[in-house]
Amino acid sequence: MPRTNFDELLDAGVHFGHLRRKWNPHMAPYIFMERNGIHIIDLHKTIVKLDEACAAVKQIAKSGRKILFVATKKQAKDIVADRVKEVGMPFVTERWPGGMLTNFPTIRKAVKKMSTIDKMATDGTFDNMSKREKLQVTRQRAKLEKNLGSISDLTRLPAAMFIVDISKEHIALREAARLNIPVFGMVDTNSDPNTVDFPIPANDDASKSIKLIVDKICEAIQEGLEERKLERDKEGPSKEEKGDDRKSGRKAAARKPVEVEEEEDADEEEDEEEDDSDLDADLDDDTEE
Repeated sequence: MPRTNFDELLDAGVHFGHLRRKWNPHMAPYIFMERNGIHIIDLHKTIVKLDEACAAVKQIAKSGRKILFVATKKQAKDIVADRVKEVGMPFVTERWPGGMLTNFPTIRKAVKKMSTIDKMATDGTFDNMSKREKLQVTRQRAKLEKNLGSISDLTRLPAAMFIVDISKEHIALREAARLNIPVFGMVDTNSDPNTVDFPIPANDDASKSIKLIVDKICEAIQEGLEERKLERDKEGPSKEEKGDDRKSGRKAAARKPVEVEEEEDADEEEDEEEDDSDLDADLDDDTEE
C-alpha cells in the first residue's frame, strides 16, 4: 500500500482548518500553527493517521465485510457517491434517516417494500391499477430510492463507518457508538477526535481535500478486495465442490464391489463351461467302450 504523499495533501488544502474561535481544544495535538486567525493542521500527523486508517479498512474489506460511507454535505455527496460506488460499498449521501442502524429491521422492511414495488412492475400488477394508484406507488418508490437506494444491498449492520464531517453527522456517529461500530472520520479543527476510533485530521470543507482522503480510503478498500479474491483463487475448490468430490468418490467405491462380483461370476461361468466339456469327454469315452 503506497504511503501518502505530503505534497499532494498540501496541494489539496488538507492543512486548512477553521477559525481559531471555532476550534475544539481536543484537536490541539493535531494543530501545527495559527496563521491569520486560522488553525493549520499538522500534515505529518495527518499522514500517520491516514495510513493507519487505510491499513484498517483494507483488512475489513479483505475479510469480506462492508464499510458504510456517510457524507450528506453538499460538497461531499457527489464525490463520495461516485467514488464509493466503484468499490461496491454502501453510502448515505442524502439525509441520514434517524435510527438507520439502531432500528435496522425497520430499514430492512423499507428496502423490502422497494423490492416489492419493483416486482409489481414486472409481474403485471401495475396493469390492473388505476393511473392515480400507479402514480402514488411510483412516487413512493422514488422516495425510497433516494433515501435508501445505496444501502439496498446492506443485509446486515456494517462492520465500520466512514464519516466526512463528524460534527454534521453527529446522529450517525451516536448510533455507531451505541452499536460499537468502529468509525473512521475526517476531523477538522472544530471537531472532537476522541469520538472517533480512527480520526483523520483534515479539512472537511474543501472538495479537493475530501476527494483526496476518500480516494485513499477507497484505494485501500480496493486492495483488500483484490487480495481477498487472490486468496480465494489459491484455496482452490470450495467446500461444496469438495463435498461433491467426496460424494462421487463414495459412489465410485460403492460401484467397485459390483464390478468384482461380475468378474467373479464370469470366472465361475468359465469354470462351469470347462466342467461341462470334461463331462462331455467322459461321456464320449463311455460310448466308445
